Order: sequence, then structure tokens, then C-alpha cells
Amino acid sequence: MLAPKARWNIGNADEALVEEFVRELQLDPLVARILVLRDIHSVSEAKQFMQGGVGDYHDPYLLDGMLPAVERIRRALHNKEFIRIYGDYDADGVSSTSLMAHLLKGLGAHFDTYIPHRIREGYGLNRAAMDLAKEQGVQLLITVDTGISAIEEIAYCHEIGLDVIVTDHHEPPEVLPDALAVINPKKPGCPYPYKLLAGVGVAFKLAHALLERFPEELLEFAALGTVADLMPLTGENRLLVKMGLARMQDSNYVGFRSLIGVSGIERKEITAGHIGFSLAPKINASGRLEAADIAVRLLTTTDEKEAEQIAFELDMLNKERQQIVEDMVQEAFAMAEEQRAKGLDKVIVVAKENWNVGVVGIVASKIVEKFYRPTLVLSIDPQKGMAKGSARSIAGFDLHKALTACKDLLDHYGGHQAAAGMSLDSSHLEAFALRLNELAAATLTDQDFVPVLRVDNACNLADVPIASIEGLELLAPFGMGNPSPKFMFTDLGLEDIRTMGKEKQHLKLGLSQAKDEVSCSVEAVGFGKGSLAALIAPSAKVDVLGELSINEWNGVRKPQIIMQDLRIPHTQVFDWRGTGQLHLKLASLVSNLLAGPSATLRSPGIVLFDEADAALYQAVAAQVGHQVPYWIVQDTGHVRPANEAAIGMAFDELQDVVLYTLPRRIDSLKSVLQQATGMMRCYPVFAELGQDSGNTLPSRDMFKMLYGTLQKEKSLQLQDTRMMTSFSKRSGLSLGMIHFILSVFEELEFVVKHDNMVTLSATPAKRDLTTSRLYQHRLHRQEVEAIVMYSSAKELEQWIADNIKIKTESTLEEII
Repeated sequence: MLAPKARWNIGNADEALVEEFVRELQLDPLVARILVLRDIHSVSEAKQFMQGGVGDYHDPYLLDGMLPAVERIRRALHNKEFIRIYGDYDADGVSSTSLMAHLLKGLGAHFDTYIPHRIREGYGLNRAAMDLAKEQGVQLLITVDTGISAIEEIAYCHEIGLDVIVTDHHEPPEVLPDALAVINPKKPGCPYPYKLLAGVGVAFKLAHALLERFPEELLEFAALGTVADLMPLTGENRLLVKMGLARMQDSNYVGFRSLIGVSGIERKEITAGHIGFSLAPKINASGRLEAADIAVRLLTTTDEKEAEQIAFELDMLNKERQQIVEDMVQEAFAMAEEQRAKGLDKVIVVAKENWNVGVVGIVASKIVEKFYRPTLVLSIDPQKGMAKGSARSIAGFDLHKALTACKDLLDHYGGHQAAAGMSLDSSHLEAFALRLNELAAATLTDQDFVPVLRVDNACNLADVPIASIEGLELLAPFGMGNPSPKFMFTDLGLEDIRTMGKEKQHLKLGLSQAKDEVSCSVEAVGFGKGSLAALIAPSAKVDVLGELSINEWNGVRKPQIIMQDLRIPHTQVFDWRGTGQLHLKLASLVSNLLAGPSATLRSPGIVLFDEADAALYQAVAAQVGHQVPYWIVQDTGHVRPANEAAIGMAFDELQDVVLYTLPRRIDSLKSVLQQATGMMRCYPVFAELGQDSGNTLPSRDMFKMLYGTLQKEKSLQLQDTRMMTSFSKRSGLSLGMIHFILSVFEELEFVVKHDNMVTLSATPAKRDLTTSRLYQHRLHRQEVEAIVMYSSAKELEQWIADNIKIKTESTLEEII
């Protein structure tokens, strides 16, 4: 077995609607099914989803507050008033600020832009910035991607005679700021049909209203900010991003061209994924490490050389940011483990003095990815004693609601369900973490802490030819709310298992499947899954969940699966029989389990089938480098923990079991397999640690003959080579057979061995040969050998499968 990292949720599509889409829209059935699973219920909706354009946008004046905002801006334009665009330092804020700058420039406005410094000023409006605006003659302040919670700051603007228009998309507080106009689709009572616009989306709607036409020239900014802020790519967001990506392929803005160029992206191939994983991080890097003004300059300059220079600087800043994140992540992981060990395991809250406050959100995302828990990462200012941080959540836990329930502990907070920011006195951190954990415990179940991967369709490899994969592009752009379609393939054979990358961190599988006498094969790549290679047996049957792509190399195009998750639903057998350097194999297994992505992976367990094996095993154990727990099989067939590492561990919870030595009886092996109810992977070694005396069981006559010889000779000197060789020739018994018979005699106390001299016991007990353990071992040896030594790998795997305790379906459901 190999447990998946997530629960696989397979969508059920209305087959009648799928057939209707196929018939009416001439679609590939695969594409039609995914449209239905995207909650598209009619042919007209499907057409709009795939072919939507300018006519599908809502009237911007449906946004409450739009009319007074437009009237005030037009008055400012007419009177040549000084306007300041007040933005935010993230990519959405930078995109919004840049969009508004291009808009006002085109309208001939007298304006400038202002983005607060993340560290010196923090998020949102502040009084010092308002005073500065007033001193510099600003008469109208337009916020973008911020302002909805700035009640006190906007009240202060009233006092100093500064008009404010708020455009924002964050969750509004119970009391709205008393601005001249507040534009936010989430505002109570706002009739705008689409509530999920990014900050830049709201700014785009303001531009639409001011220009009295659709502002196609501003689409690049709308696409950048929408994707960067992880907004769902549905409704208008989908249209903005789709049309914006098309314009980015041949953008008129030198800033976009330079940013795409420094990212190494072919402009004709740019996707939403490129924005999210390459362009947006560079824009964000400026606000995280320095000031976001440089990013605004990039997106507003008309000088190509300046744009190239700034793009290069942002790329360097992003590389520096990546190293800072890596260092902080390692510290935060360790702190998260400590917090979970204390029982605060529902919500992770980690804080440290002088962490870079600009990257705490990224670190929080990394922790969520590893532990799948709502996570808050905060930096503590040692001088002020304030903790400032960022949070990321999981499905089912509303961060904004949770922070609202903790507002008595907070100085400031804002955000939405999935992401938020906050600041508080560091003395409140312990109480803050405790309350968040209590809230999570009251609202989340154990299932909520296992991520869910939605599967769009269960397929065979034959169902996804290149033409079908190409058809999936009709559903792009992909991102939040419209994820790249995921497919499940089951019962796949393995043709190849290998790792890729400098540090072998990626996994590559050659997969095959036969159906209706036709065999199909495909390559599957799992990024960051290299450690799983050692946990997949070549004979395993694999289930894979992933996205489909086309791999093109030297003009040859082949389907490819990008694996998101994989599982093996049956117990795997790794045939280690006859393998040399067993200590290296064991050490490697331990390392791979410790490096695995699942927190449930743990040390393997060693099984020794006889008490005598323990002493001989110690020499191997000393070379492994880890204290591996081991168990010894008793005469009853039950296992007992035999070292400190095994004491306290439950044998039936072991996932990896190494059958290290040769069983003396098949019943012992069967008993072990029945007890290993948690076993996912079995490693048969069946090593013979001591000197064996041959395989044949001597007859009773042979025992009698040797005993009679001892009665005549009185003794045998085992180290006398000439004597032993002569005796072997005369008796017709091999030396190994002689040693075996003497060992049985010694066990039954028929003889006494001292300094390699064997003599008859003075008063031998009357005991049958069959009471000897050695005799019993040899008696059952041939049956044992037939199964564990002379069987093929496939035969042994089948025998083990037939003899393990069958897991119940409910257990499997818990795993998958």
C-alpha cells in the first residue's frame, strides 16, 4: 500500500446534460463532462464560459457608490485638482494602482501614487500619510485594494478637509467608513451581481464607468492582480483574465514585456499559471523586501531601458526573497512541530522576533501545504512588543470570522476566508493561539484536516488521446475557482520508476494499462515526490490522480500526466531475498520513510524468527545508523518487542515490515502476517544469519548409527580434521550432517560438548527426536524453502497476499 496525501472526491456529472453539450456544442465528451462539473447548467452558459466577451460584463453602475465616485472624479478633473491614488503593497494593490495611474493619465489628471511601506507604515491608510497628502496639496484621495476598514483614518480625512473615495474588495466591517463614496461589491445592499472581484477588478469597473466604454487597454493589469490575489476564475474574473492574457501576448506596455522576458516565458504561451508562479512573485518581492513603488514604476513607465532595469532588479529581489523564505520556513516548521506537540494542533500560530514581515504570508502558505492546518505566522518587533503577521486557511475555516471572534486581542485585522493579516501585542499571542484552536475545535472535524482533491473524471489511459487533451484548453484559463481538470487512473502497471532533478526530488513513472486487447502507456511526473520512489514496488498496481498535458520533444508529442497524488491500494512486496549489503538497504529505507511527505510514515519494523537470530542480527543493526525496532517470533507464533525502540510501539500499526530471517516453520510466517494488520509494505529478506548444516533431514537410522559410533569411540574431537573426515567417509554422513545430529543430541542432553570435545552424557534422558527444536526446524525446512526461498517474486507476492489479514473496506476508506 501507499496512502494518498488527500481524499479523492470524484465528481458526478449529469450524463444527459453531458450528452446535450456534446451534441449541441460539438464538444469532446471529456470537455463536456468537465463543464457540467463546473456547475454549468445550460448550453448558453457553456457558450459564455468558453466564448464570453465584452458583452458579458455587468454594468459598472450596478456597483453601489459608483455614481457619486464618477461625479467627484470628473469634478476633480475639470477643476485640475490634485488626486492621489492610495494603494497596497501586494501584487493586487500594485496592479490596481498602476491601472488607475494609466486611467488618470489618459484623462489628463493632475495626480500621483502612494503605497505605504509594509514595515514602516503597515497595511492600509494611516494618519501620517493623510497629513502628508494634505501638506502636499492633495484634494481627492482614491484608495485601491484598501480602505474598507479604515474608519478612523477616513474620519480623520474629514477633519483635515480631504475627500476620499474607497475602492476595495475585502470583507467589509459592520460599520463602513464615512467616505464620499465606497465601492465594494461585498458591501451590504450592493446590487452588483458578481461579488468576487479583486481590488484591481473594482478599479477596472471604475475605469469602465469613467471612460463610458469598455477599457480594453487596461486588461493586462486586471488579469495580473486577479490571479495574484487568488481570486476565483469564474464570472467576470474569468473574462478579465482570459482577455488580459490574450493582450499580454503582444502587450503595448514595456513593463509587462520586460517582466515576462526576465521570467523566461514565451509571450505567446503565457498562462494564468505563469502569472501566479512567476510574474506576481516578482511584483510582490518589491513590497515584501523594499517598497512597492518600484513595481508601480515598472508597470507605468514608457521607457524600455528603465523597464528592463527594474524587471531585472525585481528578479534579483525575488531570488533574495526566496532564500529568506527558505530559512524562515525551516525555523517555522520546527516551531509548528513544537506547538502541535503541546496539543495546539488545530490552528498553527508561530512567531519570532525580527522575522521579515514581508514574507510571513508565503511562510504561512508553506506550513499549510505541509501540515494542512490554518496557519498564522507573525514577526515580533522587540522594541515595540508588537506582533504583525499573515494567515492562510484551509477549506471550512473562515479566517476573517475567526479573527473577528478574537478582535478584543487584536490591534488591527483584515482579509477574507482564505487569507488575512493582523497585528497585536505580543503578550496576547498565547491567548490568541489558544482561542483560535478552540474555535477550530468547535467548527472542524478530523476529516476537515485531510485535504480534498476533486477528481473531474475517472478514465482509462485510452480515453485521453492528444486531441482530447488539446480540447481542454477551451476551459482555460485555470486557477482558483476553475482549477485545471484532474483525472483519476486506476489499476495501472509500472514499466519504470525513476527520480529526476539534481537532488532526485522529483518522481517519474512509466505507466501502462491494457483494455480490450489494446495496451496504452504514458509517462507521469510528480514534482517533489522523489522520496516516494523507494516506496513503490516494481510489481505494484498504481492509482494516479493528476492533470493532463502534452510533452513535446524533438517534434514528437505524447500525452503526459502531472501527478498531484498517487496511491497503491494493496500491500506491496519488495523482494530483498539474496540482496547484499542489507545494512545499506535498511538505512536507505529508514531515510526514505523519514523524508516522506506523509507525517504518518515512520520507522520500519524488523522481524527475527528465532531467539538465536537476535545476537547475530546485532552486527547488522550496528551498521544501519538508526535504532530500528525489531521483534522476535516466539514458539507460540506471537511477536515480542526485542529492543528499546520496539517497546511501546504497536506491531499491528507498523506500515513497513522487514521479514529479516528465515522462518523455522511456515505457521510462524503466517502468524506474523496475520498480526501485521497495519502493514502497507512488506520486505522479505529471509536471511540465514548462522552457519547452516545443509537442507536434508537425517533419517532415524542415521541418528542411531552416529549414537552407536559414539558409544564405541567414547568421544569425538570436532577440531580433529583427520578424525572427522575419516568418520564421515566410514559413516557415509557429510560433515554438515554430523554437526547437525550432534547439535540435536546436545539439545536433547544425549551428549555433552566441551572445548569441541563431544562425549556421551552419563545419564541421558529418554526423549524423542521430535521434541528437539532443531529437529523440528529441519523437519519443516523443505516446506519453508519451497515458499520463501525457491518461489519467484510473483509467487511469493501472491502467497503473502493470500495470507495477510484482509483489511476491511472501512479501513481502506479511511486511507483513501
